[in-house]
Amino acid sequence: MRLSTLAQLLLLTSSTTVAWTTVPNNANTCRSLSQTTSLNASRGAKKWSRKKAWLEKRGFTEESEPLSATSSTNSSSETSSSSSSSGLCTVVGGGRIGSLLSSKGETILLKRGDTIDPDGSGPILLATRNDALDSIVDNCPPNRRKDLVFLQNGYLDTFLESKGLLDNTQALLYLSVPALGVEAVDGITSVNPEGLTASTGEWAQALSDRLGSLDLKCNVVGMEEYRPAMFEKLIWISTYMLVGTAKSCTSVGQAGSDYTALVESVVTELVTAVSKKEGISFPEGTMARLAAYTDVVSDFPCGVKEFEWRNQYFYNLGDEECPIHNGLLRECAEGGKLGFELP
Repeated sequence: MRLSTLAQLLLLTSSTTVAWTTVPNNANTCRSLSQTTSLNASRGAKKWSRKKAWLEKRGFTEESEPLSATSSTNSSSETSSSSSSSGLCTVVGGGRIGSLLSSKGETILLKRGDTIDPDGSGPILLATRNDALDSIVDNCPPNRRKDLVFLQNGYLDTFLESKGLLDNTQALLYLSVPALGVEAVDGITSVNPEGLTASTGEWAQALSDRLGSLDLKCNVVGMEEYRPAMFEKLIWISTYMLVGTAKSCTSVGQAGSDYTALVESVVTELVTAVSKKEGISFPEGTMARLAAYTDVVSDFPCGVKEFEWRNQYFYNLGDEECPIHNGLLRECAEGGKLGFELP
């Protein structure tokens, strides 16, 4: 027997700690969360009555039309299992990347002030700035921390190790979203037609599937392959942003075209330094890969940002290992081009 919308929504909310607002998204259902009073675990009549009243206030009645075909009509436990297998993702952050990731498929979108459901399942995609990670991890229910998927740029190892999360899923997003709601530019280049975006860990395939639904490529790789790729992207963002800032370029494309020799010198220097420090061997063609990606996102503006997550890794290796890189940082500091003071 087909359940009414109200009955279905009551089932869907039976295990959550925050209220649901259903928003139709083509054939899928995107669900956005707003923080409300925490619901108790009891499944008794009092709890059911409160949920029913909450939904009726929002226009859902026994006579409402059924939910879309992707909604479950089974018990709450079956709903959780079905959602997980059908690609349910929690996305934290409603900015450009978060909005992109939540625009297709079943999604729980969490914004500032919302909480992660301790009884939920599936990957939790963290589409936030790096400086928000500490509070997100600390406020995440302990049983859900293994589901956190880190999408941030930069060197995360020190932070992840401090939180006991080095084995969590990570991703390198080689894509650009110029503005909220604008179509993403994929990191498909003349050198890497398969795309440069990569992910590793338990939820890597789920992330790849989500990006695939958005017509974006994502390679699922092991940690041995992921690690040099991670440092390669760190080198890209640390080099092009730094050279562009030091030389007053308007974009990474200009930095690459007008200061090619300098860019290549910095990249070579940083590859050598990382190889020595981490014992990593980079696949041949690093410069060609990074230059080709720069061509794809050539209009991206330059700026030395999130220093502690990006350039500081190389700065801390010292002038003996990274003389050109560190010299450019000091040049920027002396020219008043940094929004922070060097250590």
